[in-house]
Amino acid sequence: MPGSASRRSLLAAALAAAAGTAAAGAAPASASVPGPGAAAGEAARAAAGTVANRFWSTYTDWRSGAAEGTRAVSGHRPGLELDAPLGRTAYADPHTGLTSSWEYARWTSPVHTPAVPATEVIASWNARTPAGTWLQVELSGTYTDGTETPWFVMGRWASGDSDIRRTSVDAQTDGRGTVWTDTFAVDDPASGLRLAAYRLRLTLYRRPGTALTPLVWRIGAMASDVPDRFTVPASAPGLARELTVPRYSQNTHVGQYPEYDNGGEAWCSPTSSQMIVEYWGRRPSAAELAWVDPAFADPQVCHAARHTYDHQYRGCGNWPFNAAYAAAYPDLNAVVTRLRSLADLETLIGAGVPVITSQSFRQEELTGAGYGTSGHLMTVIGFTADGDVIANDPASPDNESVRRVYLRREWENIWLRTKRYNASGKVASGTGGVCYLYFPDRPTPAQRKALQAVGVL
Repeated sequence: MPGSASRRSLLAAALAAAAGTAAAGAAPASASVPGPGAAAGEAARAAAGTVANRFWSTYTDWRSGAAEGTRAVSGHRPGLELDAPLGRTAYADPHTGLTSSWEYARWTSPVHTPAVPATEVIASWNARTPAGTWLQVELSGTYTDGTETPWFVMGRWASGDSDIRRTSVDAQTDGRGTVWTDTFAVDDPASGLRLAAYRLRLTLYRRPGTALTPLVWRIGAMASDVPDRFTVPASAPGLARELTVPRYSQNTHVGQYPEYDNGGEAWCSPTSSQMIVEYWGRRPSAAELAWVDPAFADPQVCHAARHTYDHQYRGCGNWPFNAAYAAAYPDLNAVVTRLRSLADLETLIGAGVPVITSQSFRQEELTGAGYGTSGHLMTVIGFTADGDVIANDPASPDNESVRRVYLRREWENIWLRTKRYNASGKVASGTGGVCYLYFPDRPTPAQRKALQAVGVL
């Protein structure tokens, strides 16, 4: 979504204000940074303690939680489904104006204490919701001072859009932490306050009097405490490999279906998601694409945009909604996490796992991009012999020009930093290594080893 405004900008403003003088005294992104060597090694060791993932996905995991009307199901892909409803509730959909009655049941995870007391937590889930069903994901936690958060809604989600409108929930705060669309963030990290532990709660809904049920086979969260940084140390290249990933341009869809975030010019996230879905050999059926105007090329990109659209955010860039979309395809898993370094990224590419990365930058900060952006997703597919980053960048004029090579040093910094200066010279946020990982339910031994190395499996 090059050049578009983003709710990440709102989070940036809040965190920049909290950082106060620390941000004011930082060096701009163009300043010199340490090169490879002792400083880089020290930074890499420190980075190892900045991210912690926990995902519930096994039969034992599902049995370990508190079930209220749900049941764990075993088999090829263990999961959780609705068994005996607790009762009925009315849901007033703010995006349709309709109020409907739903049966519901709940599952609450055990309390999890991450290795990283967190300034940010991002939940993600993998599920299927047949017509007549939907689900809600919530997060509750304990701060490092022992106080509790309320239950925060991290998403109300359905595979389709015929029953409810897929949505995040705004204006959730307890005065110490706030949910920014898909991210829980401590309001004042400089105070030292962190989230020390958390639980996730799933509520499954279905039309009353039916036997329908969602099926959830993975839920979890990434907790992180990435330090404020305008620059990161340069790393030495460690891999030369390029994966063959389909190439799709978001810009070939400009003006198409403007009800989904003004059309293709803002579809970087679903376009990237669709590239990797198809890399793994999945794609929507002809019947699923029948709603798309037959005059439009690459109708699957339009399909991805519709099925990732967040009606509150009014965009297709909700991180967990993109992961959930990808995981709705057979035997695919998907998570939102952070990687700590380009070495992590090289580990995944080396095992044949492409990665969708999120970054913000001014035009002059990324040679050859030709644009600046407050938030943009692209797909990393490899590294050159010199260590430069090969990316399928959907912000390209057409499919043929999607493959780009970006300078390692520039790309590394814009992806891993947490602070930056925007085009107006004001402090804004960087994502600190946020990415989506999509991978098969039965990865190869090399893929499993790589996913374990980055803390996902």
